[in-house]
Amino acid sequence: MAQASRSQQLVRSERRMFAASDDNAMMKQILSTHAPDGRLVDIKPILLIIDNVLRHITPEIDQALTAGSGRIDSFDDPTNLSAIDDVLDALAYIVHKISCEISCKCAGGGDAHATTMVILNMLSSYSWDAKVVLTLAAFAVNFGQFWLIVQLCTTNTLAKSVALLKQLPDVLEHSQTLKPHFDALNKLIKAMIDVTKCIVEFIELPCEYISSEVPPLSTAMASIPTAAYWTIRSVVACAAQITSLVGLRQEFVTSTSEAWELSSLAHKVSSIHEHLQNLLRLCYQRIEEKKQEETYKEFIRIIETPQKEISKILRVIFRKEDPHPLFSPADKTRVDIDVLRRKHVLLLISDLDISLDEIQVLEVLYKYERASSSELNYEIVWLPIVDRSAWNNSYQQKFLNLQSIMPWYTVNHPSVIEPAVIKYTKEKWRFVKKPIVVTLDPLGKVTCTNALNMMWIWGNAAFPFSTDKEESLWKSESWTIELLVDGLEPNLPNWMREEKVICFYGGEKMEWIESFTSATKKAAQTLEIGLEMVYVGKNNAKERVKKISGLITEKQLSHSWQDASVWFFWNRLESMLYSKTQHGKTNDPDIIKQEVMTILGYDGSEHGWAIFFLGTTEMVRANGERVLSSMQSFEEWEEMARQMGFIPALRKHLEGITDDHHCTRLILPGISGGIAESVVCAECGRPMEMYFMYRCCVE
Repeated sequence: MAQASRSQQLVRSERRMFAASDDNAMMKQILSTHAPDGRLVDIKPILLIIDNVLRHITPEIDQALTAGSGRIDSFDDPTNLSAIDDVLDALAYIVHKISCEISCKCAGGGDAHATTMVILNMLSSYSWDAKVVLTLAAFAVNFGQFWLIVQLCTTNTLAKSVALLKQLPDVLEHSQTLKPHFDALNKLIKAMIDVTKCIVEFIELPCEYISSEVPPLSTAMASIPTAAYWTIRSVVACAAQITSLVGLRQEFVTSTSEAWELSSLAHKVSSIHEHLQNLLRLCYQRIEEKKQEETYKEFIRIIETPQKEISKILRVIFRKEDPHPLFSPADKTRVDIDVLRRKHVLLLISDLDISLDEIQVLEVLYKYERASSSELNYEIVWLPIVDRSAWNNSYQQKFLNLQSIMPWYTVNHPSVIEPAVIKYTKEKWRFVKKPIVVTLDPLGKVTCTNALNMMWIWGNAAFPFSTDKEESLWKSESWTIELLVDGLEPNLPNWMREEKVICFYGGEKMEWIESFTSATKKAAQTLEIGLEMVYVGKNNAKERVKKISGLITEKQLSHSWQDASVWFFWNRLESMLYSKTQHGKTNDPDIIKQEVMTILGYDGSEHGWAIFFLGTTEMVRANGERVLSSMQSFEEWEEMARQMGFIPALRKHLEGITDDHHCTRLILPGISGGIAESVVCAECGRPMEMYFMYRCCVE
């Protein structure tokens, strides 16, 4: 809506400009000459020849006046004249008639406006674009003949004789005097050609995508008569300037007013061109929007219709202009989408800020699929979604750097992705910032709009990464230490075999960590039980966690995970929550979802937290204040621990602690798939309030 408003403001401002420059009376006079009879004129070939004539002359004028060389090479006209002979033959008479009219009126010192109106009346039955092109053709004939004589008179006897008969001045002899005139002439001719091309472009805009009845095209069509008038009037002024040179061979007297008139006209016609260009940009923008709407609808139709082969889907994802849209990392070459036939395809959709952690975890899964002899049959294709209007060398280098470390297929450039597909990923697949993986089966059917959650949770065990597979995997899951840790701790099997109490804890306050680990170890020693403690860090606090991990290792407080393991642990928990939310079709309590939300809630608070396991399922957890208080007051429940066991006794002790105040926060990143509308507090069970938070974190 904002873009449309700006477009309307531009149209209104441009309309005011024209209203100020041309009064209604003159506009009525111009329009009264227009009585088209519907004849069609193929003006494009004529305009090409005009452009060749005038574009070749104007640089040669500068060369002759500045370099002082009378020898100027002729140009080769690339136009196939035989192909347009019929067009020129049919229009030769009217072009000659206009040429004579211009020469006659200019030689007699006629009024420029009156001459312009005569030409408009002469061309009343032609369209506005044809009027301008035919008049410009007549001028090109006159000016071309004039310049050929000037160009050849120093080397060709015939040209020299004609120059003598016309009494044309020697351009080289009067170079300093003539230069201001020809400079102004060059600028005006360029502006005339530019405006003419704009008018022709408007007439040729595809009517199936834009209507001449509504802005911006209706505004442009209303401006074309004025643009045509001033272009033809400029032709008359240029012709008058050239005619004034005839008969001045012996004595040339410069007139600054003539050069000023040409400069003023050049300024006005250039302003008209700028106005038309602005409208043309709006028209092309409207056309592109309509085309994208059509492409978008067609993409929806194709992707939501059963296909016989995945290639049909993939071909509409990429621009038709690029036959090899993919880049193969194996042989560093561009390849066709046929390399993906009869395979499951995982579309990795992200921006250029995808993290190295995400790439590395995906790489482990992808390379395992390559190395295994199982029936895993999938390929990954990276589709980077970028703002093309802001694309620069820095983004290009960033793209190439990411492409170089990905072992799967990528696009050879982000621009090969159809804009309609980008729109679809945002509107239907709900891609915003966080990467997603959309899965397609070998027939091109979308089986999951974000398989990244299940890939983080179960890895390749979730193949073929469909929504049905995800649901079946959840049915067989329960809240266990294996689900929580998923092989991140290599010592876990041995610890469980030795029946040790295993504690995973997090937080970012070193004072609390030292107090908690010390008190917990003391309690375990008192009970003479095996205990292992592992620090799992804090979500989205990479640098702080790295520093804390170093201190924990240095002081031998407990085990501590590396950066990659910490990142994966928290991302898996978030993936569990989103996956559970997507599949939460009943109101039955979900233990896994509740436990995941509890840990994420602990992490969102300012204090630490801890969760204890004995075996696979025996568990107790608490926030930092409560668990530290319990460990420091171990003597109060020591006897109960000896009778019931460490974890049951700790659970019972925690149940007896009442908090006068607590503040639990559950912070989740924005991601496709939605979040739960109703969340209860892990501490008190009351519904939590929902807030929006925007964060910029450079860690």
